[in-house]
Amino acid sequence: MDAGERLKSASRPESGEGRQYHLQVKPGDVSRYILLPGDPERVPWIASFWEKSWLVARHREYVTYSGYYKGVFVSATSTGIGAPATAIAVEELARVGGDTFIRVGTTGALRSDIRVGDIVISTGAVRLEGTSRHYVMPEYPAVASYDVVMALVEAADSLGVRYHVGLTASSDSFYVGQERPGFRDYLPPFQRGLVSYLRSINVLNFEMEASLIFTLANIYGLRAGAVCAAIANRETEEFIVNAGVGDAIRVANEAVKILSEWDEEARREGKKYITASVIKRTASRRN
Repeated sequence: MDAGERLKSASRPESGEGRQYHLQVKPGDVSRYILLPGDPERVPWIASFWEKSWLVARHREYVTYSGYYKGVFVSATSTGIGAPATAIAVEELARVGGDTFIRVGTTGALRSDIRVGDIVISTGAVRLEGTSRHYVMPEYPAVASYDVVMALVEAADSLGVRYHVGLTASSDSFYVGQERPGFRDYLPPFQRGLVSYLRSINVLNFEMEASLIFTLANIYGLRAGAVCAAIANRETEEFIVNAGVGDAIRVANEAVKILSEWDEEARREGKKYITASVIKRTASRRN
């Protein structure tokens, strides 16, 4: 958008053609299937696995590419760090046609059996971030879409990637909110013991966006999932930058291909939901 351009209204900040204020995308620019990394530099990395890709828009922390992975139209948009910026991305992408969102990120594992370099597929998330509370009561669950979870598991299995499936915790804070000491080792009493507590209730990992994505997807009748590479482990204290990120990207891309096949089979059969029989028939067609 150009300086001085008049948008529809202060309540609906988009151009006459539907170009969104923050992401600078409009209807037709993106696929229904959208991968959501946090880091803008991860978007071209994701697109490098596609047979064809192009830059759609770049504005602030939001970089969007679209293209084709194994013949499926797919897009990727960076969300920046944390739930507030991610909410803007999901809101604006939904307005221009996105309906299936997969977070592709990095995470800190809370258990020693999750090795650095493994991936974690989230079934739901503990809402420790504050943005989703602007949308719905705290008791509302942040759960991933069952079919997106299945597609991610199927993709990880078919690619031979070591993976774990379970609950995630999403925080607004990278440091004290995840029980890391702040400047001069500051750590408020109410954060002490958080990692041990989450581990005791079988939460697998910490990150900063999944619960917001799941919450918005459920409110709006969309689909969402998350696959994150464990680059750190809070029990063993290992931290390896970008460990497993390539695997998470491969799994996310392959999951889009799988979902598109299941969606097409369900459409062909006139079914609203993906079922075991749809998956079985899709597999038989593939073979």
